[in-house]
Amino acid sequence: MDVSSPSDRWQTLLASPGVVLADGAMGTMLFEAGLQFGDPPEVWNLTHSDLVRGIHRGYLDAGARIVLTNTFGGNRFRLSLGGLEDRVAEFNRAAALLLRAEVDAAGGKALVAGDIGPSGLILAPLGTLDYAHAVAGFAEQAAALVAGGVDVIWIETMSDLGEIRAAIEGVRHVAPELPIIATMTFDTRGHTMMGVSPEKAATALLQMGADAIGGNCGNGPDEMLPVIARMRDVAPDAVLVAKSNVGMPQLLDGRAVYLADPEEIARWAVGMRAAGADIVGGCCGSTPAHLRAMAAALSAAA
Repeated sequence: MDVSSPSDRWQTLLASPGVVLADGAMGTMLFEAGLQFGDPPEVWNLTHSDLVRGIHRGYLDAGARIVLTNTFGGNRFRLSLGGLEDRVAEFNRAAALLLRAEVDAAGGKALVAGDIGPSGLILAPLGTLDYAHAVAGFAEQAAALVAGGVDVIWIETMSDLGEIRAAIEGVRHVAPELPIIATMTFDTRGHTMMGVSPEKAATALLQMGADAIGGNCGNGPDEMLPVIARMRDVAPDAVLVAKSNVGMPQLLDGRAVYLADPEEIARWAVGMRAAGADIVGGCCGSTPAHLRAMAAALSAAA
């Protein structure tokens, strides 16, 4: 059993040769397994735990060294849409335990990342979410993930610097020393929906104390590449993350279908590394097949 601290495991991973491969999409795989649109994926940590573990296993087998828990929408703000806000601790702790079991079964070399997504609300004064309530909500989720044994917290798909600040502050309330990866989504002409540029994001996230920063989701790898390059220009020493969607989906039979093949995404992964990314993975539309192709291409290009 590994008795080293999460910070030690994080530093060991960063010191390993080559780019670090993060996992691919959870939601895409859950929909393929039968999850219905509108249903909270976090419920499956309890009702379909074997399927969730199988998805994690697929990414670990494909070479992922950072794997995210099935908790993207596991904060009380999103869970309240289904009347499940009182089960935050239950869903998040279960998710971390499931992933920890799979990582340990695979040899324990990958890191368990507690996934925290956006609240789905807008902070006051533009919106209705009070900053202190946001901090408390993110702290609640983080506490459950920590209780389940995560190595790092991965805050993702954020568009507002105020909200990601609240998330980082919430994590720090319950886990002052745990490494934090923080990524935003640049899907509006090279900026986030709230107008944040890659340069401004990089500078602000580092000032907030994030251990790794970058971009995720978005419209595809072609838009992620300049985001990474622009972040690298203003933050030459930062640990940078590129975890893009595989492209724009097409609607077939009422479902979003991503048509980018693994070999194409693998070529983009090599480009992300050349642009300065230290951690590369996939977001919406990616599968273990994409991860295997990315791992092979990154290894060949090393």
